[in-house]
Amino acid sequence: MAKQAERRAATTEAILKAGRRLFGERGFAATTIDDIAAAARVAKGAVYHHFATKETVFEAVFDQVSRDLVLEIDRAARTERDVLAAMVAGTQHYFAACAKGDTCQIILRDGPAVLGWERWREIDARHFGGKIPRALAAAMDAGLIARQPVEPLARLLLGAVTEAAVACAGRSDILKAGGEYSRAFKSLLEALRLR
Repeated sequence: MAKQAERRAATTEAILKAGRRLFGERGFAATTIDDIAAAARVAKGAVYHHFATKETVFEAVFDQVSRDLVLEIDRAARTERDVLAAMVAGTQHYFAACAKGDTCQIILRDGPAVLGWERWREIDARHFGGKIPRALAAAMDAGLIARQPVEPLARLLLGAVTEAAVACAGRSDILKAGGEYSRAFKSLLEALRLR
């Protein structure tokens, strides 16, 4: 049984690795299950055994890329002096990472279109989007910003970041645009800081 479970896990990993590379390079629409199976070096039936549709492969890849992105963001934000500075650094890293072709393609360009906004936001709430309410609560606990209901403020800030990310995804100068949006986000957060 253990060997069979190991084979299943290895096949799933190969499919996700191939899907991530192909979705990142080509995009969802230009990638087929046949392409994924060939890149993973498995039969097409093996892909369908593990994933019912191309969309379910994409969703698993999206979740994986989102999780990896949050780990990168955490490393970038960890060295900051306080939680507000960490939020700024994390958002700057988010925009810089999303400027990379494969991450941009999966997270910003194909993510909302393939998954739909509701599912995209639901997955994001487990990763990047879920960090904002926790960070705001920590900022309030530390006396950095005034106490207020966390949920509305978090939604407003997340809406700003999401809108900026979508706007960046449509631009050819995504890295420059991301820097501009990061500076604007910093201004928003600093305006909340108690003096």
